[in-house]
Amino acid sequence: MRIKQLFFGALLSLSFYGNAQNSNKEVLFTIDEKPYYTDEFSRVYNKNLDLVKDESQKDLTQYLELFIGYKLKIAKANKLGLQNGDAYKTELASYRTQLSKNYLSDSKVTKELVEEGYKRSLKEVKASHILLMVDENAAPEDTLKAYNKIMDIRNRILKGEDFGKLAVEFSQDPSAKDNKGDLGYFSAFRMVYAFESAAFKTPVGKVSNPVRTRFGYHIIKVDDVRDNRGEVTVAHIMLLNPKEEKPEDKDANKKKIEDIYQKLQQGESFESLAKQFSDDKSSSSKGGVLARFGSGQLSSEEFENTAFSLTKENPLSTPFQTRFGWHIVKLIEKHPVRTLDEMKVELENKVSKDDRSRLITNSLNEKLRKKYTVKRDDKLYAALVKTVTNDYYENKWEVPADTKAFDKKLFAINEKAITGTSFLLHLKAQEKAGLTLKPITKLVDSFYQKYVDEQMTTYYTDNLEKEFPDFSNVMEEYRDGLLLFDLMEKEIWDRSKTDTLGLKNFYESQKNLYQWKNRFDVIIASSTNMDVIKKAQKLLKSKVAPEKIKEQLNTKDKVTVMTNVGVFEEGNDALPKNLKQEAGLSEITKDGDYYFVTMVNKILPAGPKTLEECKGKVINDYQQYLEQNWVEELKKEFTIKTFPEVFERVKAQLKK
Repeated sequence: MRIKQLFFGALLSLSFYGNAQNSNKEVLFTIDEKPYYTDEFSRVYNKNLDLVKDESQKDLTQYLELFIGYKLKIAKANKLGLQNGDAYKTELASYRTQLSKNYLSDSKVTKELVEEGYKRSLKEVKASHILLMVDENAAPEDTLKAYNKIMDIRNRILKGEDFGKLAVEFSQDPSAKDNKGDLGYFSAFRMVYAFESAAFKTPVGKVSNPVRTRFGYHIIKVDDVRDNRGEVTVAHIMLLNPKEEKPEDKDANKKKIEDIYQKLQQGESFESLAKQFSDDKSSSSKGGVLARFGSGQLSSEEFENTAFSLTKENPLSTPFQTRFGWHIVKLIEKHPVRTLDEMKVELENKVSKDDRSRLITNSLNEKLRKKYTVKRDDKLYAALVKTVTNDYYENKWEVPADTKAFDKKLFAINEKAITGTSFLLHLKAQEKAGLTLKPITKLVDSFYQKYVDEQMTTYYTDNLEKEFPDFSNVMEEYRDGLLLFDLMEKEIWDRSKTDTLGLKNFYESQKNLYQWKNRFDVIIASSTNMDVIKKAQKLLKSKVAPEKIKEQLNTKDKVTVMTNVGVFEEGNDALPKNLKQEAGLSEITKDGDYYFVTMVNKILPAGPKTLEECKGKVINDYQQYLEQNWVEELKKEFTIKTFPEVFERVKAQLKK
């Protein structure tokens, strides 16, 4: 799915969120007599005008060619029947469901919940709780019993008894036996909404009144409130854990990170050491700098806590180990919590998935009750209610064998009729043991109101295309984009990977594009001390192994020399600058504070890469080659008719 998201983001910018429609639409061109209209072309062009970087795509004539090519591919996809695939249908339905959420919420309620969530996200609460479990649908007497018991526990705490001890004794949260009810620090959206609200509203050192959630009754003791830590930018040097669990490899890694730390303590450059020795290749070339992050965004909590603990006064960590390897972290910058505008989309998404969404659902139900007039057939309703017996409470009730009398309309939402039988089947689907609302007529009435709300929401959702032109445009464009992805996968991407002969022929015709630079098989020694590097030079000349050089020149208290071994392509950051292209021992060179000496074991000359050495790049280039020639093939397969006079009118209108 991630690949598809990236793909749709680059669809010639020919998709998503339309603007106002042009009611004076004309046929701009046809493909096999299927018309494509000016309003869609204008809408898409205007929408993407500021997004495209290629100036040729802003030229209307060129853009029309791109648009026709796009629609040719969609025509090919439909011709192949890709629109009938189960995976395609499932993903399209999933996207529609996701998109429709934007139209199924009350913007005012959502705005209030987002603002509340943001305000709370500025803080982190440290709290403990005691839970007495009770089902949401428990009988009133069971609910009252749990409430009275939690109130009794709360009163004991208010009189001075220890919260932790009572949590161990009474709390039905399984973790309470170990943590005495302590939940640690949390912020907004980490707990169910009712619990979160109580925690944020309870003063530090106080115990809340009983709070009802779907789990039962809680009392909450707030131990502390702190500001959210925001985000941080750091650089790091990382040595990956050895692939094999050999003690000698682990010891070598630990010794190496300690040597690097010692050099940092001696005042050597973090950036230079990161470039030379860090195993995180995505950051080493940048001096070890990582993208900024906040709490919970990395895979290692220990790494995060260490990063946040650094200050301007103490910006460097000591070596520490995570499950990934050894690290040294340097503070670059701390960033405050983002603004509400910056977090708005993220918070809206969290609200939609949180218990808060019930408030939005209730608001929508009220809106739809005003929008649609629902009149019930009370006589039919009374008849079907009589069929529901007290067996329902024991999950033994069955829908009558003969439902013919209930097949009539119970109510309608516009043109959509809902039968009595449909409601009976709905009642059967809701049947379960443990329901407590009595008498049975009251329980059926409760299910009926929820059923009407659900049916109104379903009808409203099913007709969003009629209600909102923008929604219809987006769905049409996503439908095309999804088809195009499947077509590209079938005709281009899979072909480029499986057509070994075609790939080989393409590689042979383009071999000059896939070249190695000169490569050096080297041992590099570096130090900030000229005398030390001279000694290292003599040892390298005598064929002393890199590890032995470090053993001879470094002491327990001071690291004076580091070594780096490998094959590096010309221009690699690990290679000393101005390294001569000749085998043997180099002269001593200086770059910044560092002296370098290099033993060049051999030079691998520049030349063509084998297909295996550059296969990924060749496959990518081959895909582009296939796609460039594909549209011309499609133009021969389909009959295209354009209307130049219509296009001229569109051009004139768009240039105004």
